[in-house]
Amino acid sequence: MLLLALDTATPAVTVALHDGTDVIAASSQVDARRHGELLLPAVDRVLAEAGLRLDAVTAVVAGTGPGPYTGLRVGLMTADAFGLALGVPVHGVCTLDGLAFAADLEGPFVVATDARRKEVYWARYADSRTRLTDPAVDRPADIAGQVAGLPAVGAGALLYPDTFPRAHEPEHVSAAALARLAAEKLAAGEELPAPRPLYLRRPDAQVPKNYKVVTPK
Repeated sequence: MLLLALDTATPAVTVALHDGTDVIAASSQVDARRHGELLLPAVDRVLAEAGLRLDAVTAVVAGTGPGPYTGLRVGLMTADAFGLALGVPVHGVCTLDGLAFAADLEGPFVVATDARRKEVYWARYADSRTRLTDPAVDRPADIAGQVAGLPAVGAGALLYPDTFPRAHEPEHVSAAALARLAAEKLAAGEELPAPRPLYLRRPDAQVPKNYKVVTPK
């Protein structure tokens, strides 16, 4: 197995290679505005670090969000392109699940990432491998009662200490954690879902209302 994992659902552009035993190379850069510019060089970098070529990859894993529309699409479309070019399966893993796995906490906790607009993408977990709720997007104050007293990880939790007073790192997801989680699930015979995006809300770009239609004479 050579698993290529990547995620662009948060400000982190993160890539990792997993050989079926453990992660053998990884790269993460935080830049919310340059996902498309940074992702492919990161893939080249981890392959070079591992001394491997892209055609050695046997499967691809992509973080499916939730995340902002543009950034999330960069990773998912790149993963699909690799899958088609190499003829290998492409799997999806929820980005929040990757953060939960990396946190490695015991007992119930929350993962929350920054959704902008003073909102967070979030979900509750029983442990680092078991999600209790579907991913959602809400204002922190609106979910305070649901997360009260629980430890929390992720940039969204760190941004709103009034709602998440027990927040701590990791701040962003790492492809290394995604790769380890995916490899563990695949080794156990679990079928991973297709890499479909979890947008949770409509994109910011909208067709203008009441615009003037120009017709040819």
